[in-house]
Amino acid sequence: MPISHHDQVNLLKDILSNQHTDCCGSVAEYQQLERLIKSLMVNTNVDGNIKTILQDVYQYSQNGVNASDLEQHIETNRNQLSQWVDDIGQFS
Repeated sequence: MPISHHDQVNLLKDILSNQHTDCCGSVAEYQQLERLIKSLMVNTNVDGNIKTILQDVYQYSQNGVNASDLEQHIETNRNQLSQWVDDIGQFS
């Protein structure tokens, strides 16, 4: 059973929040972010403002998959992680 786009957005925010708070993540999390974002990008029920943010998060996740030091990648983007969660929360 597929999850609703609201649940997908909440999952996306949870992953980003956890990475921000814990300053750690895994390649599997970045891959999950990519799958979530791809699904949300094609969903016509998703606010267009979120789609702009999703493009940035997708790039972040792609860079994370290829990062040699995941903690450094998260630390470098820590402020952005918090901003994305806040911005997504405003539109969801």
